Amino acid sequence: MNTENTPVDARVDITGVVCPITFVKTKVALEELEDGQILEVKLNDGEPVQNVPRSLKDEGHKVTRVSRCEDGAWLLTVVKGGLQ
Repeated sequence: MNTENTPVDARVDITGVVCPITFVKTKVALEELEDGQILEVKLNDGEPVQNVPRSLKDEGHKVTRVSRCEDGAWLLTVVKGGLQ
């Protein structure tokens, strides 16, 4: 699956949030989507980019991309329920 050109269904910016609230906000955003829809998450370096993708995978979602932004933050692309 080429996620570079796949449209994103929703976006959430959690760069101003600290762990563990980063995952909570991401999870709430995913709850608004249907299985198979795509969420793009902008998050900070460090704990958020280490913990949020792992937690999403543990919950059955598929992380399809993690890429560095020019401003030092990260963009994470997630398919809701993609591992089920």
